[in-house]
Amino acid sequence: MGHHGWNGNPPRTEDEARRRIIAAAESCVEQFGPAKTTLSDVATELGVTRQTVYRYYANLGELLSAVAQAGLADFVGRMERHLAGFSTPTEVAIESIVFAVRSIPQERHIGALFQAGETDVFSRGVTSSMAVELGATILRGVPVDWSEIGVADDELEGLAEILMRLFVSFLQYPADPPRSEDELRALVRRWLGPAL
Repeated sequence: MGHHGWNGNPPRTEDEARRRIIAAAESCVEQFGPAKTTLSDVATELGVTRQTVYRYYANLGELLSAVAQAGLADFVGRMERHLAGFSTPTEVAIESIVFAVRSIPQERHIGALFQAGETDVFSRGVTSSMAVELGATILRGVPVDWSEIGVADDELEGLAEILMRLFVSFLQYPADPPRSEDELRALVRRWLGPAL
């Protein structure tokens, strides 16, 4: 790891370098927006060359995905806390979709990146095995007896994938005119509720 630049304070480890690059990218996204942020902006923010940033992230898309991933843990924690208040499968399914549709656009970095289409964390990445497993882990943590409705533990990945595909679809293609949260709840309850 080179020790030039970094505004006179080089990172001590590779992990620290990555964290600082992500923090600089977050700052640039705030200043310029995701569509106008460049690797040069991030390098300037850090006091390094673009080549230094390239050593850690192959391109801007990869870096912006890392920014979104950094915000994902907080989002998941808030979703888990929200869903902990519901005890039926239908309520959990409905509220997971409503929470995501309501919250993602407001997320400081995830929402901005999602709206700009600069990362596939909440589009193609939603079907990755890691994302589906994360969704299933959230479902396992809610106070619902899934087996009571005939959903085996190893089937929760499938339910998580369907729910994630639905909220991404609602985010990418919002209704015109927009639906209120209660209207979205009613729609999901009517068509997904009977399956649960």
